[in-house]
Amino acid sequence: MKNSLFLDILSGKECSRPAVWYMRQAGRVLPSYNALKEKYTFKQMMEDPKLAAKVTLLPINDIGVDAAILFSDILVIPEALGMDLDFENKGPRFKTALKDVANPMQFLKDQPEKLDHVFAAIQEIIKTKEEHIPLIGFCGGPLTTLCYMFQGFSQNQNFPDFVPYLFKDKKLINSIVERMTDMCIYYIDGQIKAGIQAFQLFETHAGLIPVDLYNELFMPSVKRIFKFVRERSIKGIFLPKGLGIGLNKINQDVCDAISIDWQTPLTEARKLVGNDIIIQGNFDPRALLADKKGIEEEFQKCLEFGRNDKKYIFNLGHGLLPNIDVENVKHLTKLVKESDWS
Repeated sequence: MKNSLFLDILSGKECSRPAVWYMRQAGRVLPSYNALKEKYTFKQMMEDPKLAAKVTLLPINDIGVDAAILFSDILVIPEALGMDLDFENKGPRFKTALKDVANPMQFLKDQPEKLDHVFAAIQEIIKTKEEHIPLIGFCGGPLTTLCYMFQGFSQNQNFPDFVPYLFKDKKLINSIVERMTDMCIYYIDGQIKAGIQAFQLFETHAGLIPVDLYNELFMPSVKRIFKFVRERSIKGIFLPKGLGIGLNKINQDVCDAISIDWQTPLTEARKLVGNDIIIQGNFDPRALLADKKGIEEEFQKCLEFGRNDKKYIFNLGHGLLPNIDVENVKHLTKLVKESDWS
């Protein structure tokens, strides 16, 4: 492909400014996306390759970001393991949760064909996108995905029915994580073959449990996933939201880039992860609910960091919120593109 600022930085090249993209950029805040929502459900848009491709590419023109991320959902993996999923107004809900199953390992049934629509969407995106815009594929982290599989729905994000299993039945958890990881690797392989040019692992709920427990039960899966990605010459980004001091175990031996939440200052994150790995993220999406002056003041922290650290991709500490004004997102994007980063 033509030169890509995003891929150049991921490859360790020093560039004149950071690349910029946003988590949850394909939807929510975009008027063009909300217009489509009046005609189609989320599931319809996700499962129709042409619609998924269209939504994926909306932020390129609407916001001006430097990379596209696949429009999909992390819960396609449980679906490919035989779990029935509905997307309700209040969020996703499984017909039967693992907490209600006597033998989860027997309940899970491999149905990889349920991922075919994602691969078709990627092929459609590759056909229709501008050549210099890279496409990021993704998958849910093992802990986060398992949280929803056990709890069954997303309203209570403390996952009270799931967390006790981590302490009382580690053998079961290990078995399910292995099964999930196998399906994740199949999924990632299909994404790569379809044409993604980078990959991000979303571990949204990394901060739910103690760091030592995360490293024991879930880090082996994370390392296995990124090893697979790297062996196929794809750059990998890890988002372990809320991991805190646990970042000191994440370095370039694990992944190519680490996405930092808003709880951890960029300068502190750099101390924890070392000097070699690319750092992404940290801007608090809630700051985009302020006026432009407030956004500019918050942006200064990122600007100061990026002037001294060229291994940096501009992004948020988590995804865009649905009540953010798209004009504020455009303003922030313009700040990234037009500021003096020298």
